[in-house]
Amino acid sequence: MNELTVENLFSTLDESTLVIQNKLNMTYLEALVETGLNIFEESVLQEELDAETITRLEKLYEPLTLEEADKETVRKGIQLAILKGMKKGIQPHHAMTPDSVAHLIGFLVNKYKEVLQLEEVKILDPAVGTGNLLTAVLNQLKGEKVLSYGADADDLLLHIGFINANLQKHQVEFLHQDSIKDLYVPQVNTVVTDLPVGYYPHEEVAANYTLKADEGMSYVHHLLIEQSLNMTEESGMLFFMIPNFLFNDEKGHRIQNLINERSHIHGIIQLPTSLFANEAQAKSILVVQKKGDKALKPKQVMMAKLPSFSNREAMMNMMQQINGWFQQLS
Repeated sequence: MNELTVENLFSTLDESTLVIQNKLNMTYLEALVETGLNIFEESVLQEELDAETITRLEKLYEPLTLEEADKETVRKGIQLAILKGMKKGIQPHHAMTPDSVAHLIGFLVNKYKEVLQLEEVKILDPAVGTGNLLTAVLNQLKGEKVLSYGADADDLLLHIGFINANLQKHQVEFLHQDSIKDLYVPQVNTVVTDLPVGYYPHEEVAANYTLKADEGMSYVHHLLIEQSLNMTEESGMLFFMIPNFLFNDEKGHRIQNLINERSHIHGIIQLPTSLFANEAQAKSILVVQKKGDKALKPKQVMMAKLPSFSNREAMMNMMQQINGWFQQLS
């Protein structure tokens, strides 16, 4: 195997994952973590496997050449394997951020890095999951100085994120924890996250937040926005994938007031509904900047409704408009 492709990486991951899954009686995603560890460590680590299976796995891994591999090729190969594993009984809030959206968020992060002349990007995803969004953004960042953090309460998804980042050669500090509780990472200047939508079960933790519910359970997507603002330095940028109904439901005014009190809204980019299972799950990208001495105050908020990503001409036109909007910030 001379040059790594998405297809041959996926093929190796898939075949070796199935071998481990069948031999050790675990789920596909659990076995994917195991095979990812093997590839990263360049050794078969599962001591309970018989000699014949170990030899079979070693032969599968041998042709892999990740040393000089393109990071995006590695990410997409792993993504295909994750998607296969998620087809069986995955919860809706575990769905992976579409590639086209991850690339657009990466583009926006990069533009702000240039406009704000950031020498170092300190980036956090408080709902990092498999690390697909975070590593897609990291793959687009130009420059060496990047500190990255990812937190998630789901142990399995976090392990996949760890493998994902390692095989792409990204240094990410992963935290296995509920991000609504105290996050033990330094403040960052960039947050990117695909917000999980729903209720937050721990009312005693939610009680510490301005956006706590008056009674009953609070919305986790509200609390994560507030926590993200807490974890961001003055003048830092935040890029949220939000449900389209965020400002329209009965508590929408509260989240809007908090965002306006603590940050400047720069843009809301509505994503094509075709990217989502149904219209109720459709999302937008919300771009805000925390208030501070270096905060930019755009003359107008970037409001955009994206065409289908497959409509190349319409997308090119939209990207020109977004680039034009950035010129008034510089």
